Amino acid sequence: MIPSLILATSPTLLWAHQTRYREAAQSLANDLFDFLDDDLKPYVLLLALPADPTQCARCLEPEDCGLPSEPFDGAVARGKVIQLTTPPPYVENNDVTADMVRRKHEVIGIREAVQETLDQLDENAPHQHFAGWPVEMHGHFVVTVLRMQRKPLRAYPSLRPHRYYTSGRPLAPSLLVAAMHRFNDETVKALKEAAAGMGFFVRPRESEELLRSAGRALMDTPAQALGLDPAVTQLFSTCNTISSLRYEGAEGVGKLLLARRGHPNLQEIFALTCPTDLTDFRAVRKLLEMTTPDVHLLADGNSVYALGRQVGHYDAEREDLFVISFVTHYAWELQHAGHVLLRSHYGLPGLPHTRLNRTGFRKALKRTFALTDHVKVERLWDVVLEASRQPHGTLLVITTEALAEADRLKLQCTLIEPVPLTPLITRLVTSIDGAVLLDPEGYCYSIGVILDGRASGRGDGTRGARYNSALRYVESSEHPCIAIVVSEDGLVDVITSEKE
Repeated sequence: MIPSLILATSPTLLWAHQTRYREAAQSLANDLFDFLDDDLKPYVLLLALPADPTQCARCLEPEDCGLPSEPFDGAVARGKVIQLTTPPPYVENNDVTADMVRRKHEVIGIREAVQETLDQLDENAPHQHFAGWPVEMHGHFVVTVLRMQRKPLRAYPSLRPHRYYTSGRPLAPSLLVAAMHRFNDETVKALKEAAAGMGFFVRPRESEELLRSAGRALMDTPAQALGLDPAVTQLFSTCNTISSLRYEGAEGVGKLLLARRGHPNLQEIFALTCPTDLTDFRAVRKLLEMTTPDVHLLADGNSVYALGRQVGHYDAEREDLFVISFVTHYAWELQHAGHVLLRSHYGLPGLPHTRLNRTGFRKALKRTFALTDHVKVERLWDVVLEASRQPHGTLLVITTEALAEADRLKLQCTLIEPVPLTPLITRLVTSIDGAVLLDPEGYCYSIGVILDGRASGRGDGTRGARYNSALRYVESSEHPCIAIVVSEDGLVDVITSEKE
């Protein structure tokens, strides 16, 4: 007999692998969403909705999930009403039976009913719950619910929701939503196995694999908006490949405007007699060499047909003009109406991080050095702001022991006479490789520093040597320390120790 089909004697257990399934789902959610933004704080819980209306709904895992059970008692009945009052989902293939369509429609209705209840409970809460797809088990509909913090959820731009593939599946308006879709797909797949939930911990999915899948899903949205078949267009892999290519040793930098030909906000400067297929990667990379800050490649999603520019006022409500910005080698962004929706680095999609936040930097100074003097804070801010403009990236290290550290590392740096950094001096000293060592007063003691430090396990394989060496140094330092990492694409990370 299959173990997962044995009903446990405990009143809180519905099937044998219930607890381990929730733990595995929580682990996957942590890996997936912490990579996107560690302020999201994902939390997974399980609801059991009885098919028998005389029974009560309950929270399966964990028992203290923080949600009352009573509001979900009528969710299945409400789902039936939604099922009866809304059109059925599109039939995806001719071999899909009427019973399959009916059952799909049923879970759509129940999920919407659960989400309505969750939205009411979350009305004044700092978090937000998202219902996954219900899976029928032992006379109940099991719903995997994901909870995340509301503030970081709202911090990222999004396209218009409630749009669908021709098959009826929802399109993703943002990378976060696309990641949620992939997480929900994995939970449904695990619960529908013969040994329900066991696949999660026997064959755990890599979060990077799911992120790439989420990136592909988000890029389907502009493809669909241009009237293309997302399955054929494959915009995500196309942009990754183009960004990875060099032309005569140079990395590709420039923009590609995606819109239907004849779009009112595009002006052609000159057209190609024979449009170049986007899948002719090397040819597109060569064309990218002709772009300038205000002249871009124009593409309809299938091919590059001209060079031109964006003109006039674009109505963002149209959502039919997208920008692919190739920012450096193997790094590109999807933009819409001036907002970055996705940033891909070495084939791994991520959310756009803020370039430099004055408030966050001031808080880091206060937390690390108890520094609140306005003049000193502004002096350091001017230094960091100038460093953030360094086109090839740089690294600043602020430490209370800058003089002693300069002496300790003197064999792997260039010592200079202590000098207060000004924007001009900052521009000069950050133009070479290595870190710039300064104290909280803004005095610089050494440049071109090769940092040391112990590996802590917090490194990020998707980031470069500059970021990871800064992380090791800060976490190994016995003194208060902050590292400011400026990447080649202009992003800025302010790294403080984990204990801070």
